[in-house]
Amino acid sequence: MADPKGFLNHGREVAKSRPVDVRLKDWNEVYVAGSLLPIISKQASRCMDCGIPFCHNGCPLGNLIPEWNDYAYREDWAAASERLHATNNFPEFTGRLCPAPCESACVLGINQPAVTIKNVEVSIIDKAWDSGDVAPQIPERLSGKTVAVIGSGPAGLAAAQQLTRAGHTVAVYERADRVGGLLRYGIPEFKMEKRHINRRIEQMRAEGTRFRTGIEIGRDLKATDLKKRYDAVVIAAGATTARDLPVPGRELSGIYQAMEYLPLANKVQEGDYVTSPISAEGKHVVVIGGGDTGADCVGTAHRQGAASVTQLEIMPRPGEDRAPHQPWPTFPMLYKVTSAHEEGGERVYSVSTTHFEGDEDGNVQWLHLVEVEFIDGKLTQKPGTERKIPAQLVTLAMGFTGTDRENGMVEQFGLELDERGNIARDADFQTNVPGVFVAGDAGRGQSLIVWAIAEGRSAARGCDRFLTGASDLPAPIRPTDRSLMV
Repeated sequence: MADPKGFLNHGREVAKSRPVDVRLKDWNEVYVAGSLLPIISKQASRCMDCGIPFCHNGCPLGNLIPEWNDYAYREDWAAASERLHATNNFPEFTGRLCPAPCESACVLGINQPAVTIKNVEVSIIDKAWDSGDVAPQIPERLSGKTVAVIGSGPAGLAAAQQLTRAGHTVAVYERADRVGGLLRYGIPEFKMEKRHINRRIEQMRAEGTRFRTGIEIGRDLKATDLKKRYDAVVIAAGATTARDLPVPGRELSGIYQAMEYLPLANKVQEGDYVTSPISAEGKHVVVIGGGDTGADCVGTAHRQGAASVTQLEIMPRPGEDRAPHQPWPTFPMLYKVTSAHEEGGERVYSVSTTHFEGDEDGNVQWLHLVEVEFIDGKLTQKPGTERKIPAQLVTLAMGFTGTDRENGMVEQFGLELDERGNIARDADFQTNVPGVFVAGDAGRGQSLIVWAIAEGRSAARGCDRFLTGASDLPAPIRPTDRSLMV
């Protein structure tokens, strides 16, 4: 452990954010660069010798959190980086984007603020990059086997890196014009600057991973042809079918899925556009959906100069303390104020959209809603609560229902689906088609980045065993794992 009295001597401190009026003028990450290092040793010292580190169970990757906390406390950054990378290929991603179920499972969190695990993690990896401790791990010998990975999100990248390091020749196919999947085009720049993806991709290229962008399997290249070219295939195409809102007026202009809206703002930062083709500037914006994707839309609208931003959520407002049915160490549903919410806007809970109203030109102008409540477990409208709010740009951030079925990939491979509509797989993450594996949201359903990386690592082990008969690669999880932590 670090300091035996650390949790008694030091309170919880987190990363400092730049002032709202400053950060709204740019798209850089909201946190003050370098603000963590002066305090991180003290924060790492709060990690206790708790006997059973429940943070391990809280993290799907099984991160060795007490170990790298101890190294961070002693400022042995190289050793901390080694322990961090032992279980996580991309800690710079999770350290910025993961909701930190490990902190909800922290033993200290029973009666005190939990250890700042996420902040320690991102400090270690940022220091490692700055110190040159992150280097390509080139395999000593090649297996002669080839693997195609479909999708370059966190699951696909994790699987590709693990399989490359095992000595296989790996090619990653990405339908977008750049590598990164939702990391690239779903996560706004102010949450994670894309330079973090770029330098990790360069590491993977140096290790031998190949990338093929602008190719959609099922449309540009038939799945059957891909399977003939490679000894194995790992599908990590995500759950990209967005949940829609079939109410009157949905056809009006100005109503978009979140993943139609957010990528364009990222493309502006990549230099593809001067201004976004879908901009919130001067408009009354309504975001439907109270999750992280909705918050991303809120922060993006603020930076584009929206006249107002309103976020709607059909569920009641969560409490600020654990509910009785969500005891420690489970991951609780708590009221969360993200950096985007700090920047302004209104959040409205327990409401449902009834219809949209437009102008003579077919552009949305108003959103009609009604308050709802649960009665005997059934969502019911409250009479007399109908009202309308101005809405000149509406984004739908209500989650995803499964992998893309329109491009023909599932049918061309001949894949079976499970009862939830995801691609079915066995204990080795292999589908009903021998040599075809699935990882991440495509097999699990919409989930967290930390689960995606864990699935990518586990699918890589299954694929490696298929190719060679055995594998030394780690497998953090099983396909059936449904941790109480998330």
